[in-house]
Amino acid sequence: MLWNHYVFHRGANVEDMWDRMFQERRKSEREVSVLYITGRGFDVRAQAVLSKYANCLILSGCKVVNTKMLLVGFKDYQLARGLTEQTEKNAAALEALFRPLGSVQTLTVGSGADDEDDISASTALRVATEDVLRHIPGHTDIVLDVSSLPRIAYLSFMLAILENLIPKTLNGRSLHTEINFQILVAEDAALDSHIQSEDPSNDLILIPGYSSALQLEGMQEWPLAWFPVLGENRTAQLQKVMSIIPEEAEIYPVLPHPSKNLRRGDELLREYRTVLFDSRETPLTNVIYAHEAHPFEAYRQLLGAMSRYKQSMQVVGGCRLVVTPLASKLITIGTALACFDMKTRAEGTHNFSVAIPYAEPKRYVASTARLTQSNPEIAVLYLTGDAYGYRL
Repeated sequence: MLWNHYVFHRGANVEDMWDRMFQERRKSEREVSVLYITGRGFDVRAQAVLSKYANCLILSGCKVVNTKMLLVGFKDYQLARGLTEQTEKNAAALEALFRPLGSVQTLTVGSGADDEDDISASTALRVATEDVLRHIPGHTDIVLDVSSLPRIAYLSFMLAILENLIPKTLNGRSLHTEINFQILVAEDAALDSHIQSEDPSNDLILIPGYSSALQLEGMQEWPLAWFPVLGENRTAQLQKVMSIIPEEAEIYPVLPHPSKNLRRGDELLREYRTVLFDSRETPLTNVIYAHEAHPFEAYRQLLGAMSRYKQSMQVVGGCRLVVTPLASKLITIGTALACFDMKTRAEGTHNFSVAIPYAEPKRYVASTARLTQSNPEIAVLYLTGDAYGYRL
């Protein structure tokens, strides 16, 4: 496993880790140049994350140069009443928090044309991902805050950045790179479950680089295993993806467990009983449990399940692995790491492939009161860089 050893902190330990990290930089007299990527969205949890990170960096005494924030906005979404105004307020607050550190640049995703279809949405996502990658050179640190980014955006950015940063070596891949890459999450699974995403696209979007299992003609006869990672209020999105899943496919639903809500797994089983378990006759023995609050445990669990299926299908020549992340942020990030790890194992082989299809919602509904009252716990995943050369 790429992240057999990993760096993951949450709560008060996050700021302690940053303090130690910046202290090492100050001692070595290394300049710090940060590319901070966050969403120009309505989720105010991004303010809590940026405030703590900026404060630690300002107080560190490090020499900060060429630091930039990419504020990623989106044109093609419809927001419920109050959320548009909340988006503008949130963007202004994020810019004000970052100005003491460096410049702010807005990157807009989406064509904005009324007559564009969902194929153009896939193109817009790919173009935006390429734009993000163009900003990487010259920076010592990349910070991706997913708190106010749509799932399809932060998955694409995260996986593309990993592919760009983690070099291939004679012994595989190394996480000890020259650029430090962190994922920041303001986690509140209860709030995530109350943010309703509606009107999913009829045409699916595939994460750039994770499409061949569903598109290449030579793979269509291979057995397929589908891993839907379940979250609340995502039935319509699940059904859109299910429409391309063959009837004979093996389905392995992924449920959050352990969870703060001890009944969450049972409630999700009831929510998806008709559409997933009754219609497709998915046996309960196929259910996989992934830790709600620990992305690297979710990564291990899903990676293990995919690896076992791949091994069992070697006798028939190959297989296809399809993952649909519909859960809260930390589990989603863990499943993305598992997909990235599996894809690296496919290099040089032709007996399996990984795809991540997603039915992107066009409308979001959330209570502004719930958003502003949220008290999230901040978590950080340190994926590449100095952390893998010494212990933080």
